[in-house]
Amino acid sequence: MPKFTKTLVTTALPYANGPVHLGHLAGVYLPADLYVRYKRLKGEDIIHIGGSDEHGVPITITAEKEGISPRDVVDRYHQMNMAAFSKCGISFDYYGRTTSELHHQTAQEFFLDIEEKGIFIKKSEKLFFDRKADRFLSDRYVTGTCPICNNTEANGDQCEQCGTHLSPLELINPKSKLSDATPELRETMHWYFPLGRFQNQLENYVQEHEETWRQNVVNYTHTWLNQGLKDRAITRDLGWGIKVPLENEEALGKVLYVWFDAVLGYISFTKAWAEQQGRRERWKEYWQNPECRLVQFIGKDNVVFHTLMLPAILMAWNEGRQDGRYNLADNVPASEFMNFEGRKFSKSRNYAVYLGEFLEKFPADTLRYSIAMNYPENKDSDFSWQDFQNRTNGELADTLGNFIKRSVDFTNSRFGGEVPCLSTAEEWNGLGINWAESLEQLDSAYEGFHFREAASLGMDIARAANRFLTVSEPWKVIKIDREAAARTMALSLNLCHALSIALFPVIPETCNRIHAMLGFDGRIEELVTAGKSLVAELLLPGLHQGHKIREKSEILYTKIEASDIAPELAKIEGLLADALKRETGEEQQKMEFKPVISFDDFLKVDLRIARVISAEKVHKAAKLLKLQLQVGSVTKQVLAGIAKYYTPEEMVGKNVVIVANLADRTIRDEVSEGMILAVEGSEGKLFLIEPQGNEINGRQIQ
Repeated sequence: MPKFTKTLVTTALPYANGPVHLGHLAGVYLPADLYVRYKRLKGEDIIHIGGSDEHGVPITITAEKEGISPRDVVDRYHQMNMAAFSKCGISFDYYGRTTSELHHQTAQEFFLDIEEKGIFIKKSEKLFFDRKADRFLSDRYVTGTCPICNNTEANGDQCEQCGTHLSPLELINPKSKLSDATPELRETMHWYFPLGRFQNQLENYVQEHEETWRQNVVNYTHTWLNQGLKDRAITRDLGWGIKVPLENEEALGKVLYVWFDAVLGYISFTKAWAEQQGRRERWKEYWQNPECRLVQFIGKDNVVFHTLMLPAILMAWNEGRQDGRYNLADNVPASEFMNFEGRKFSKSRNYAVYLGEFLEKFPADTLRYSIAMNYPENKDSDFSWQDFQNRTNGELADTLGNFIKRSVDFTNSRFGGEVPCLSTAEEWNGLGINWAESLEQLDSAYEGFHFREAASLGMDIARAANRFLTVSEPWKVIKIDREAAARTMALSLNLCHALSIALFPVIPETCNRIHAMLGFDGRIEELVTAGKSLVAELLLPGLHQGHKIREKSEILYTKIEASDIAPELAKIEGLLADALKRETGEEQQKMEFKPVISFDDFLKVDLRIARVISAEKVHKAAKLLKLQLQVGSVTKQVLAGIAKYYTPEEMVGKNVVIVANLADRTIRDEVSEGMILAVEGSEGKLFLIEPQGNEINGRQIQ
């Protein structure tokens, strides 16, 4: 592994078409901030770059719904999200915008470089066109019936009900979101990036990092590599975006596809940061310096954009260059999802807790701590109001806050507000805390992106400190042995100081308040010095005898009462009720039936009992199983959207009911020769119809 002297951290760019919610915070922005703050405490050279993704169809759809311009949308949500991140203590060095002139220049520069090298491929294809709106329709502008689960409101890129990734051409009965008209297919030309051209280079790149990347990152990436990388369009027919920088008819009305444009924001934002520093070329110290480590924090739904697509773009730029070559990511710590009271956050369905709204009611550090302790590192986790209340009251208020206040108050009342004596190294190591081991574990947790473990280790020190003060009972001992009580309080104040450093990445505002109560001016951030580790200094007591603390303590955390979260719990019930109505169709006033058919038409449906003889998952379709069915003497292949509810192993041997005379349909390059029947339960789960009995295979159901 190369020796890194600098670190560049980037965070996935949220769409500026709505407020960020706690799922975004938990998956990307808080873990990145924890990592960056810890590295700063160690005196390392690290910068944190983020920003808004302000192009793409979600922006224009929001603008059209509200009857405003896309610029109005991105201006509003960029400011809103930046303010929410700031209030939550997310310490970006720069938070940029993909609508900036510098970003447009950077993205166009990449396009022209790759175009001049002859790497792009131009293809003519047929895409949906809305004659009423007089424009081509991007995937999100097309809606229709999902071919997998029959959801009538599936989008052209994905069905939210079953999770299957789609293309607009796969939808049944497609409609334009602009006019509700049925779109027609028209030919148009687009530029494509040939990912397959870089397959071998990308495989070698991934192989070099397999031992250090998380398993979910490796798995998602290998799924794409194993299927063989294909050409991906990098232009679209849209009026909002970065114009294709060519003066010819082919480029007229075309913009760069947002997936190509957005990932280059990491570079343009670093350039903007360097300009802000007054050193325009400084960005190269981080992007074009082999001694700089690039770490990109993302959610699991963005893995391949950062392990395959961005690296391929940078490989294309680097091709034929000796100088000015870009670094590829050394690690891409992708999180799993954090759910909300047992269900997935969904901005489109308004099932979410939005960050800005949360921080209007509760302190940022209570949220940071709760999420850190539930960080979805290797599996999905859950945010619940009850857990949030319990952690705030029990761990932050009773354990940490109680210890700090007791230590400061007793020192002020009995020792004149000064550290009463010198704490020795022997005493420091006799507290029941193995400092060398604890700090080594803390370092290993942060460097390994194990943020739940890191937060737990910090709170373990608080628990040990609280036990020490409680067992030592200086308020009793002082009556018979003032010197012993003085030693206890000197150690307690040093523990307060140690906690202000050890927990700083997780609860920075709280730690700065502890820092102030201990009599220090300024903020902990201001103590950071290049090459000097504040964490390493915890191996010895940090406060000298006679150090003056502040005369008055403060309550670090106010306990959260049941009445404080009651409105939030009530809101959840409403959101769940709304979601259930949408998912189960229980909104009677909106109930719609398909067109009436005759009894004779119904009799044409041939329902047969079939036995599943094999089952497997379908690549790039998380909800889809490929089933081989024995129907009497005939074998049929059926694709069924049931992978969320049944594993392939569970399916083998089951009797199912199949529509045996359904016309073949090709889905994901696989032929489906029928449809199996299932019913949807009250919570959205699908239950197969499973006939029981002997010698029933192939029997027709009347």
